Amino acid sequence: MQGRAGRAGRCGENWGHRFRGCGYRFTAPRKAIIDVLQCTPGHLSAEDIYMKVHEMCPQIGLTTVYRTLEVLTDMGLLSKFDFGDGRARYESVNGAGTKHHHHLVCTGCRRVIDYSEFVDDEIEFLERAEKGLSKKYRFEIKGHLIQFYGLCDKCKDKDGKRR
Repeated sequence: MQGRAGRAGRCGENWGHRFRGCGYRFTAPRKAIIDVLQCTPGHLSAEDIYMKVHEMCPQIGLTTVYRTLEVLTDMGLLSKFDFGDGRARYESVNGAGTKHHHHLVCTGCRRVIDYSEFVDDEIEFLERAEKGLSKKYRFEIKGHLIQFYGLCDKCKDKDGKRR
């Protein structure tokens, strides 16, 4: 495990002040979990995170991982997703290579594709939809999560060959 909690993590973020600002202690196990999340792209489950953290810090248990994920989600530092595979998946809001994106979730193989190359028509549609919803429900939209479900190219090919 690396030095004192509160220092900058492997990916350069100083997390100590963010935790203290939200009324939480910044402990060594929390730092280790954040290091894994910040430096690992993809959509990790609590068990995935536990396995990676356990390699560095075998004293950290799965319960600590679950509790830390809850805290990080409450602080708005993690997004929690349900891709339909029965396991919550987590993604750092400011993690390795993370920028605003949507998800394409394959219902065949459960592969998740991050989708961020938006075309102008999509951006205009979303802006119109947000504006219309804000007006209709008198609701200030701060963000959105979009997931499309379907079949990836490999599963679509398999499905087509069965017919």
